[in-house]
Amino acid sequence: METSSEQSRRLSAQLAFIREIDRVKSIYRQTVLMDGARRENDAEHSWHIAIMAVTLSEHAPPELDVLRTVTMLLVHDLVEIDCGDTFCYDTEGMVGKHERESVAADRIFGILPHDQAAYLRDLWDEFEARETPEARYANALDRLQPMLQNYATSGGAWREHGVTADRVLRRNRIIADGAPELWSYARAMIADAVSRGFLDPGPEFRREMELG
Repeated sequence: METSSEQSRRLSAQLAFIREIDRVKSIYRQTVLMDGARRENDAEHSWHIAIMAVTLSEHAPPELDVLRTVTMLLVHDLVEIDCGDTFCYDTEGMVGKHERESVAADRIFGILPHDQAAYLRDLWDEFEARETPEARYANALDRLQPMLQNYATSGGAWREHGVTADRVLRRNRIIADGAPELWSYARAMIADAVSRGFLDPGPEFRREMELG
């Protein structure tokens, strides 16, 4: 049984973690809110995909642990407190991303008491590895959400950064691993974005569409 001093230290660590993660509200992403008003921040992104995990759970693999998935989605971007948001189509910026974020995960989750630190760090590693149904579903939602935003804003960050449809297809094909039905929807959305002029097709668009 924990002593009162141990309980006090535990609570202090938990509250320190809560104060630290407040900083995620100030990390802004490249994607714009669906009303086009401004860029979204990481806290908004994490909340949005956590709600998506619940709402779209009928399209997830059977017997999926939705609560585990939601928790995974709520913590997966906390590392960006230290690393900032890396735009997923920034080839140079993506080099070494996992290594940088792993160091950040050690520091940020390490603020917590050991048992909670280990639990959340394990969830972060699980998300990164994409080996469980929960992690694959979580990654599918993490890829789908910005696609929905870019489509809603007539191309949004795609157009701003000159991203082509073939690159969007290659980047987001892993949605099929976690939620095949959602990938079918996403592919149709990409094709429609091209037809509407939201996305330039790119030199390999037709071949990428054929690959599925």
